[in-house]
Amino acid sequence: MKTSDIETIIFDFGGVIIDIDPQLTMNEFAKLGARKLDVDQTQELINNIIRKFEKGIFTPEVFRGKIRDFLQIDKATDQQIDDAWNALLFDIPAKRIEVIEQAKKHYQILLLSNSNEIHYDLYVRDLQLRFGYHEFDKLFNKSYFSFDLHMAKPDSEIFEFVIHQHNLNRAKTLFIDDTEENLLIAHKLGLSTFRLENSEKIRDLFEDGILKEDVAIVWPAVI
Repeated sequence: MKTSDIETIIFDFGGVIIDIDPQLTMNEFAKLGARKLDVDQTQELINNIIRKFEKGIFTPEVFRGKIRDFLQIDKATDQQIDDAWNALLFDIPAKRIEVIEQAKKHYQILLLSNSNEIHYDLYVRDLQLRFGYHEFDKLFNKSYFSFDLHMAKPDSEIFEFVIHQHNLNRAKTLFIDDTEENLLIAHKLGLSTFRLENSEKIRDLFEDGILKEDVAIVWPAVI
């Protein structure tokens, strides 16, 4: 197959459309007096608190309480926790919004993001104030966020949900993400995939809104 065969593009958000640096959040929590975490404790934080928040199992209120208890920052206010939690997010680059706007003229454009309510509120505010979009469904043909679906990547069910919602031709659907684990599952489900490395930007993949012929797509084995 060729890039010209692609009909639908599914974009990840964090690390693809918006740059992130989780270490910045940990630095801010440290300023609030958070205890230092070893590798096992960090993984426990991710699996038992962050992932559950991303799946909408925890409300923002519950998440803040879990963070206070786990990091031992009892005196931290809600606003301090939100500010530390949002520290990992950079602004959405205007050039990437332009890429999506141009690509939407040629493809069905979808967003599939592991995210949470606190980050989402900041995303939407940025999108409204800087680009005039009141919601992500105005920029994309459709957007999907894990906390709203109560499902998250890399679980296959969230991919299957999006595929069936739009009756997608899997081989002709390109999934762009920066996380190998997510891409492997998508590929096993028959989607075409592309991993965006740290040095790459989505604008490098397109010319006038059309995928470049030399984009190194990993095509499904069975078409």
